[in-house]
Amino acid sequence: MQPRTSPLREFIKHFRRNRLGVMGLYGILALLLLAVLAPIISDRPSGYGDVTNMLQPPSAEYWFGTDSVGLSIFDQVIWGTRVSLYVGLTSAVISILIGVPIGLISGYYGGRVSNIGMAITDIFLTLPVLPLMIIMAAVLGTGISNIAIIIGLFSWPQIARVTRAETLAIREKQYIEAARAIGTKESKIIYRHVLLNAFPPILVNMTILMGTSVLSEAGLSFLGLGDPMSWSWGTILQNAHATGVIIHAWWLALFPSVAIVVLVLSFNFLGIGINEALNPRLRKR
Repeated sequence: MQPRTSPLREFIKHFRRNRLGVMGLYGILALLLLAVLAPIISDRPSGYGDVTNMLQPPSAEYWFGTDSVGLSIFDQVIWGTRVSLYVGLTSAVISILIGVPIGLISGYYGGRVSNIGMAITDIFLTLPVLPLMIIMAAVLGTGISNIAIIIGLFSWPQIARVTRAETLAIREKQYIEAARAIGTKESKIIYRHVLLNAFPPILVNMTILMGTSVLSEAGLSFLGLGDPMSWSWGTILQNAHATGVIIHAWWLALFPSVAIVVLVLSFNFLGIGINEALNPRLRKR
């Protein structure tokens, strides 16, 4: 009789077979490494750069070219990695802290509790998110932490719906009924049995949410609602658009846009890999 493989080793084995998932993981690790090593790789952009080399195309001296005040686009993109990862992680954590409890309680108890929880969720799903984000950013301020909080406050409904759907299926399992029969506290059943088994789809949606959060931050920054004191990829695009040189200086839009695409695709590919590794039905395809 062969020894039983641990769930973690089983997950790693199947995840490694998914090329998209591995690509996504390597992409995120590479960007995370750039964010951590940003002070070593490049100088933090500030003030005016080399005014004698304004709007220079990519060259050996300026790999990504320079902007209208002579600042290196390469430096801006490297430091923008920190902002994008921070926004993606912070907004995802906020969404989970709000959406998971609502989904768990709604799915486990059902009835009126479920109706109230899903009514609140549906209200948030029908709200015009972008205009409300713009209003809240204008009211609360354009600090990068405020932007991350705002995005998180409007991103939790999808997590709540996924959590509720999984909870509805799990609460009917025999081991849940057995836990109730032996007198296990409901709070322990919810967080130890239901949540742990519902965690895989929550994790998959978290990766997708982090990608969409990066896009939301880039959109708000492009509209001029980003943090002017910190460099983000959306801020680079907004500065190029505001100065009117984005049409002629193609490198101002190309490199931050490529960075956004790489990060968003990396999160989505990672989610695909995790989903296939955790879902036995997808492995058989």
